[in-house]
Amino acid sequence: MARSDFAFSHRFRVRWSETDAQGVVFNARYLDYADVAITEYWREAKFREMAGGEPLEFHVKKATVTWFAPILPDELIDVMARTIATGRTSMTQIVEIHGARDDGADDLRATVDLVSVYVDLETHRPMPLPEWVAPAFADFDKQAPAAVANLETSGV
Repeated sequence: MARSDFAFSHRFRVRWSETDAQGVVFNARYLDYADVAITEYWREAKFREMAGGEPLEFHVKKATVTWFAPILPDELIDVMARTIATGRTSMTQIVEIHGARDDGADDLRATVDLVSVYVDLETHRPMPLPEWVAPAFADFDKQAPAAVANLETSGV
């Protein structure tokens, strides 16, 4: 996806402790970065606030990391997240990790696809997503520059 397809972006600096003996970010850290991205994405979308005190608990059922280029120590990176699908009990979100650039150019380092299942914490069994979840993320993701541009050119 292009950067303009994301309504959410979060920038942070890579710490030395996140790198390995090869001088690049250790592969397991990509999932840490995805966790930071999703946490901040949910915060920005006010997802937990929309629950009105209702517990919302998810287990990551599947995480797929696709690597494109290394990330170096002390480098600034941008993580972007969006929801790409919702099902009866789960949602799929994508995280892209880019080298930080202020010129809008893509510098894709990795993608992380996450399938999260809504669960009952007592049984750890899936349960149906609340009806408001899919539209909440869809409405937030519509704020992406590309989505806004499409609305403006379509006259909507």
